[in-house]
Amino acid sequence: MTNVPSKVSIIVPVYNVENYLTKCLDSLVKQSLPDIEIIVVNDGSKDDSEKIIKEFAQKYPEKIKAFAKENGGLSDARNFGIDKAAGDYIGFVDSDDYVTETMFEEMFHLAEKHQAKMVICNIQKVDENGRIVQKLTQLPNMSEKIELGRHFSIFSDISYFACNKLFKKELFHQRRFKKGIHFEDIQLIPQLLLECETIAQTQNFHYQYLERSDSITKTHTEKGLDMLKAVADVEKVFSESQYSNKKTELKNFQIFEGVYSFLAYLAFVKEEKKFYNMSDQLNLFMKERQIKIQDILLYSRFGKNYILSLPLKKKIFYLLFFAGQKKLIRKLI
Repeated sequence: MTNVPSKVSIIVPVYNVENYLTKCLDSLVKQSLPDIEIIVVNDGSKDDSEKIIKEFAQKYPEKIKAFAKENGGLSDARNFGIDKAAGDYIGFVDSDDYVTETMFEEMFHLAEKHQAKMVICNIQKVDENGRIVQKLTQLPNMSEKIELGRHFSIFSDISYFACNKLFKKELFHQRRFKKGIHFEDIQLIPQLLLECETIAQTQNFHYQYLERSDSITKTHTEKGLDMLKAVADVEKVFSESQYSNKKTELKNFQIFEGVYSFLAYLAFVKEEKKFYNMSDQLNLFMKERQIKIQDILLYSRFGKNYILSLPLKKKIFYLLFFAGQKKLIRKLI
């Protein structure tokens, strides 16, 4: 492989995605930013993913760096890629998604322009025909350059996906994705944000998140409790960070990720015993942090009351839970 200096390393963990991988890699080799490396990590795939990876590596040897390892999960594959990355910046793309041609060029230039250690773009969910299903605006009504000291409310407003962000590589010097857990993004990305003083964003919808028609609905289990553990891990780092005095924003983070996001997961837990156990764990989480029902009902995101902005079905579920009507919820699930 020719050694070309890389401004951006794009890490693509791969596991049994033969039907989607070509479109993903095609969108990456066509990036308008020339100085990139695409680190493709085959995490023990059992389908034809490896064959597709080899074809791309042969066709684009100056861009593709292909690796194969035993299956270790998403966090392990991402960490493997971070260790191999030579770029000044790191991005992550899931292997069944794809991106616009200019994504990494624009985000790289924004990072350099504003000396930002993290850059964010918008996401749109698409179906397999490329039709837009939903647009996910990340930071509405915010400027291109965001100084966290003045706008720290974004700590609780932001969506902590890894895939729609570009990171300065130095953020990963001491930190990695936690292995063997669910919700690894919620666990790590807030910690990286706490290392930043300035971030940047584009309102362009660069990241195309595929809603797969062949995906079987994931079983919602007690693994959802990892979400509460992720919040606890962030709390520890928060208390030692330069923003440790921002108590209101921390509480809002606890409410959004630890209560609302957790309840959104809990709504799909079918097994009754697990549902009640997870409900008890959430109540304990709230009690330990002195989060009151009033705090939750008054929580605002992007300046708007969160619960009032939700679809009716979700709103009813949350309100019944806060009212202690768990038996009635079970009838609705």
